[in-house]
Amino acid sequence: MFALKGISRLIFGSNNQESMIELPQGQLYLVRPFSPKGYSELLFKDASARIRRTAQEFQYQLVVQRVYEEGEAELFAEEEGDDLEADADILAAERDEKTFLLDEALHFRVENREGSERVLCWRDLSGDAGDVFEFVCDGGILPAQVKQFELIAKQCQYERKYRKPHATASKEDLLQFEFDEQPIPPASPIHSPVLTRSIESSEMFFPKAKGKKDVVSDLEVTPTKKSPPTPTKTPTTKGKERNMGTPSAVAHPEAREMLAAEVAELHFFEFQSGAFVLKDESVTATVTEIGNWKYWLQVGSADRDWIGVPVTEDLNPVFNFEFLSFIFNQFHEDGSAYSWLLRFKDQATLERFQEGLMQALWEQLNQIKWSKIKDKERDYVTDAFNDLTMEDAEQEEEEEHYEDAEEGSEDEDDDRPRSEHYDSDEDEDDVDYKPKDGETNKQIAVGYKHDRSFVVRGSKIGVFKHTPNNNLEFSTNISKVETADGKLFSPKKVMLHNEDRNLILQKDDDPNKLYRMDLEYGKVVDEWNVHEDIPVVTFAPENKFAQMTHEPTFLGISKNALYRIDPRLSGTKLVDAQLKQYASKNDFSAISTTEKGHIAVASNKGDIRLFDRLGINAKTHIPALGEPIIGLDVSADGRWVLGTCRTYLLLIDAQQKSGKNEGKLGFEKSFAADQKPQPRRLALSPEHVAQFHHETGKGVSFTPAKFNTGEGVEESSIITATGPYIIEWNLKKVLTGKKTPYLIKRYSDDVKADDFKFGTDKNVIVALPHEVNMVSHTRLKRPTRESIAGDFGRRASRFGTPAKSPSKLSRSAIVEEAF
Repeated sequence: MFALKGISRLIFGSNNQESMIELPQGQLYLVRPFSPKGYSELLFKDASARIRRTAQEFQYQLVVQRVYEEGEAELFAEEEGDDLEADADILAAERDEKTFLLDEALHFRVENREGSERVLCWRDLSGDAGDVFEFVCDGGILPAQVKQFELIAKQCQYERKYRKPHATASKEDLLQFEFDEQPIPPASPIHSPVLTRSIESSEMFFPKAKGKKDVVSDLEVTPTKKSPPTPTKTPTTKGKERNMGTPSAVAHPEAREMLAAEVAELHFFEFQSGAFVLKDESVTATVTEIGNWKYWLQVGSADRDWIGVPVTEDLNPVFNFEFLSFIFNQFHEDGSAYSWLLRFKDQATLERFQEGLMQALWEQLNQIKWSKIKDKERDYVTDAFNDLTMEDAEQEEEEEHYEDAEEGSEDEDDDRPRSEHYDSDEDEDDVDYKPKDGETNKQIAVGYKHDRSFVVRGSKIGVFKHTPNNNLEFSTNISKVETADGKLFSPKKVMLHNEDRNLILQKDDDPNKLYRMDLEYGKVVDEWNVHEDIPVVTFAPENKFAQMTHEPTFLGISKNALYRIDPRLSGTKLVDAQLKQYASKNDFSAISTTEKGHIAVASNKGDIRLFDRLGINAKTHIPALGEPIIGLDVSADGRWVLGTCRTYLLLIDAQQKSGKNEGKLGFEKSFAADQKPQPRRLALSPEHVAQFHHETGKGVSFTPAKFNTGEGVEESSIITATGPYIIEWNLKKVLTGKKTPYLIKRYSDDVKADDFKFGTDKNVIVALPHEVNMVSHTRLKRPTRESIAGDFGRRASRFGTPAKSPSKLSRSAIVEEAF
């Protein structure tokens, strides 16, 4: 009578996506008990629900698929058009199937109602608070089937949480996946309750400003008191809890000096609900010095100590003056991560607390007393840690809706990984998926003049061609990177040069020398002694697009010097007349240039210097926030300077806004003493940092961030990565103060290097330990519970090969392999 539409096999594959249990008939509803959008929406009139495995171990999906009557699917296709291609079918699968990662955050539960009706219910993690999906089982489904479905769902959640087979779980262990919620609301719109909402319930926490959202960091704040009139019950779980209960506070170290002590409300971010929940109406938050440049944040009340954490950059502090709040992270001894929010009574109280915390953070990072820096530099530091202005909610929703539509408009096959073939002696039809040389990818050099990317892996370099349809195609392999006397080495840094014909290389153990590889011959042809006494920390092109020309010279830095390198010189290659050397050790760490050849130099101290040319003092000195700068980029016109620190990016507008030099860049004219450029600290929201840590067990550690670039192309995006996540910031949204102005994509391995394809912001080249991808911008998603967790099963199975397959593949199959 009924037939499942076969489109999903194109995406998921039939062999690798094993269904464990299925309920063959029911209806799928989206129920919004408290939403003005409408109470109930029937998504699938006829549907099946099942649990299936993914290609990743201990990961399972809850899948609800539309069921068609005989002939209905064909009729539907005719209405859409007879010439639908495979890519349209793939997109149509989103319409015919809903997929959910089986995680305890769903609060999956089953309710047996009067009569024979049985309902499966789970949270809509991307919806508003209280929104749920309901699968109402057909009357012909036996109670034993539903009971077995519920048991398997618990077992799958157990395996995901503990990364081990459910056979090790006792009955008591599975009880933690029974959720005592309020009764599941009736799905049928006929039974809709009166849609009344308590304004007080949302505004008691944050008074709603005109035209603003009553949210913090894009996440709803849920009070525990004065609840809405509809009956609610705080979600609880039986058994052990992880990242749901609050951690115990660490013992308070002895304080030597009190820097701040203020009264506030304490709120805790609950992963499962995606909301900040009020934990204590009155706590005292103190910041103290405990000796040896160490500082402590303690939050407690008369009844208990809630939080005790050292003040470090890992707090990921964010101050939001619109809502008088301070949000920060806590990393516990057991590896768990938590996010907290302190809400102060007025702006003066928040400012006093901010002053104390910023003093502690600054002194901890710089080991310099806060009192020794100028007032303007203090303002610069504190401004960088303030949250950006919130945009109008309606406008933001419209833009997000547009993004969602745009993200779904491109064929998923554009995001196909390209594995390397570094061993030229491998059999044509028998290539290992992961090479056995013990090496991993480390660096990418993206070609400007020609459509090529070069990936460094140990003493080998893989060359990949950019195809017209924005994929990568393996071109050739430089199997031996070696000196003139035949010594193999793994390049520490590489840079394309001379119309992408040469690759400048540096050895890790010989900082005073550089090597020139001729890419036409695939071998090192020159060895340059830069200077006997001045090493090379790193180097950069003469100007932003110099590698597209025959320009022979380029720039280098040591710990305390900036200079030009000219390979045409006899003997050492450093140009003495264009050497700027500092008496003090500035600890330079990164360098970048503009299209006109203006120079930006950053340091491990965290400060940045802007030069209009070599051999003179910097025109502008930008103060440090504290963390070392590990990467530096500059927009082609010199307007924007982008520094990368471990836990945040620093975006600086180098254009002067007032005074006699209005309109000039900081490279060209010095800023007035009281007109330092306004910094923008780009950081992941504390809640997302905590969720990243929850998924991976790792804190934030960014790769060097880069603008998209190209001749005549305006910079619009920023790309970086941390752990297995690619992060792309939208520059327009950053500058207009959008909340969470970034998209993400998760891989199952850590990202080693990343950069935009030259001339566009639509494609990113990504090096994983054993693969290289060109990723379409449309494959990046807004950070949600599901996108942070990842969906490896779906991605890997498109080509019918599990992500962790150890089998050998043909050369063409490797190129097609989905990561």
